[in-house]
Order: sequence, then structure tokens, then C-alpha cells
Amino acid sequence: MYTLTYLSTHTNAKKAYKKTNYFYIWKVGMTKLFDNTKYRLFFSQNNSSIGIGAMIVFIAMVLVAGIAASVLIQTSVNLETQAMATGHDTKDEVSSDIDVIDISGQYNTRTIDGTSYTRYHNLTIMVTPRSASVIDLGEVVVEIADENELVALTWSSAFALSASASGVFSTPNCFDLNANEFGIIVVEDGDGSCTSDAPTINRGDKAVLCVNLSACFNGIEGRKEVRGLVIPELGAPGIFLFRTPATTSRTVVNFL
Repeated sequence: MYTLTYLSTHTNAKKAYKKTNYFYIWKVGMTKLFDNTKYRLFFSQNNSSIGIGAMIVFIAMVLVAGIAASVLIQTSVNLETQAMATGHDTKDEVSSDIDVIDISGQYNTRTIDGTSYTRYHNLTIMVTPRSASVIDLGEVVVEIADENELVALTWSSAFALSASASGVFSTPNCFDLNANEFGIIVVEDGDGSCTSDAPTINRGDKAVLCVNLSACFNGIEGRKEVRGLVIPELGAPGIFLFRTPATTSRTVVNFL
């Protein structure tokens, strides 16, 4: 139980507070006096509960913030790694282009499976790297198509460090090829990087890719459109397109 005392003035309330160790509340011109001990205990317990709840909420917020920060850091690291990889790939793609600078054909008569064909029977494609790129000719794919057929050629291991003194088309072994092969003849290689073990060319180097058209198409007739790609392992391919002359009196004809 607590003592309730009605006081008419503010001064009396102060005096009662001093004598009885009670506290007072002023309301509507009256002061109601309540037991200070019980209310002090109530407010003390209530403040403690609020403090513990606030601490729990704060700890939860810290944990959530930590988890979110770790996720953001991991995501940023992954994005950075992907960006670096993409940058390297893009650099390789841009700097590894190959250029087709000359195409020539050999026109003669050849017997294939008992039938004689007067057509273009051999083809040379001269290539060089663009800018400062390095091209591994051993990984190059050559695609050639006439109006009816498409063939894809890979290096056969046929290789010559230079052309024959009698001419490119007389170079031994470089035109003894199947329908899915090409050979390599080095034309210019200042640093000696193009070898039979690693036929790579770099800035300023030139090489001829040899194709046996008799094996691929039974030779190519006149008035035929021929198109193709020289596709390096990385980078943009070299593109060529030409039409064979209707007639010719020459043995070697330049197409490009």
C-alpha cells in the first residue's frame, strides 16, 4: 500500500515531500503524492529492458552489415577478375589479326582418276600478321569454297624454309596434299621464328599457304567465284574473294 495525500498548493507539496520522502506530481491545480520507492523500482526495470532490446537490435544490425559487406567484396573481386580476363581476351583478339596479301593459281592440265582436266590445280595464299601480333600457322584453319563445295584445311606438316629456285609451285612436298591439308613455305622471316616444329610468324614475316585444288575440287574451272577465310587461333580472320579468269595463256595467274 502507498500513502495518498491531497495538497492544495505547490509549497505544501514540497514540504510534504521533504517530511515523508515522497515525490509529487502537479496536475490540474492539485498534487498527488505517490510512493517513490515502488515507482523508482518500476522505472529502473523498464529502462533495463529497453537497453537490452536496443543492444540486441544493434548486434543484429552489425551482423547484417558484415554479411552484406562480405557479399559486396566477393562480388567486386569476381567482377574485377572477369573484367581482367575479358580485357586480355579482347587484347588478344584485336592484336592477333592475319592479313591475306596475295593469291596465285597454277593453270595446267592434270589427269585425275583417268580423266584430264585443264584447270587451276594449285593455289598459294600469302599471309602476314597485322600490327605486332604473333600467328601460329600450325593452328590456322583455311576455308575455301567454290560455287558448289566448301573445304576446311589444316596444316599437314609439309614445310619449306624457302621456295624452290624453279618457282613456288615447284617447291618439293608442299603441294603433295590431301583434300583437307595445306602446306607452308616461308617467304620472309627476319628473326627465324617460323620453323617446322613451331611455324609462327610475327611482325614483318610472310608465309605462303599451299593448297592442292585437284584434291579439293578436281581443280577449279574458269569463271568460277572462289571465297575463303584464313582463320587464326585468336583474332580476326583474313578474308579473300576472287573470280577465276575465263581463259588464260599463262601457267601462273595472280588472283589478288
